[in-house]
Formats: sequence, structure tokens, C-alpha cells
Amino acid sequence: MDRTDISLIALRRILRATEMYSRDLAREAGLTAVQLRVLQIVSEKGYATPTELSQRMGVTQATISVLIKKLESKGLLTRQQSEQDRRQTRLGITPEGIAKVRAAPDALQQRYVKQFEALDDWEQAMIVAVLERVSTMLDAKDIDASPVLAVGDIDRSH
Repeated sequence: MDRTDISLIALRRILRATEMYSRDLAREAGLTAVQLRVLQIVSEKGYATPTELSQRMGVTQATISVLIKKLESKGLLTRQQSEQDRRQTRLGITPEGIAKVRAAPDALQQRYVKQFEALDDWEQAMIVAVLERVSTMLDAKDIDASPVLAVGDIDRSH
């Protein structure tokens, strides 16, 4: 087998792992990986603003707005106007949202992060460089994406 085939097999394995995790998450928690990540961020300090979520996840305000609406419609997030600044919205997590976070399977990206952070700096830099190159090779460099391993659009719902 040549290197091209080996590289394509490795890419396919990564895609399959994210696909299988997304399917498990949808089955067990009824959420996408990105929706779960929004809930995790809000649950960390009990609230967040849409701007904080957008910045932390590396996605546009429009994408966050869609995610918030979906999670709000499922009864997992609440929206409140800030007491200090009426122009700002604070998002809170409901008891149902907390239950979803607790019941969700171990996130694929958490496994990745744990192993990635254990690597030496030079190896981390090499992996980042290779992944950025692959992203460019696939014309995916400018695609709106969050640091969540998931398949499909990041604002899709199940």
C-alpha cells in the first residue's frame, strides 16, 4: 500500500470515529456534539453570553444563535436580560440541561485533548501543522468550525 492510500485510510478512520461518536451521543443524550459543548460551557459557570460562546467555540454569532434557539426549544437553556446591561443576554442552563451534560458519553474531543496535551511541544506543533495542511488540501480552511469533533453542520439538530 502506498502513502496516499495510508493517508486516506487514516482520514477515513478519523471521520468514522467522529461519525460513530455523534451517533452514540444522539442516541444516548438526544444532542449533537456541538449542542452538548454549548451546554458544557454554560454549565461551567452557570451562565454565558452568546458572544462568549461564539468566541470560545470559534464560530459565528449566527451559528450560536441557531444553537441557542434549538437548545432553548428543547428546554435545556434559558435566556435572560442582564441586570447590568439590558442589551446583553445571559444564558442559563436548566436542570434538564444539566442532566443531559451528566448523562452524555465521554466526549471524543476530551479523549483527544487528554492525549494531545500529554505530547511534547514539538509533537503537538507537528500535528497542528499537518492538520492545518490537510485542511487546506481539502479546501476546508475557511469553513466555520468549532473545536468539537462532530460530523455534519455544526448547527444541525436531531
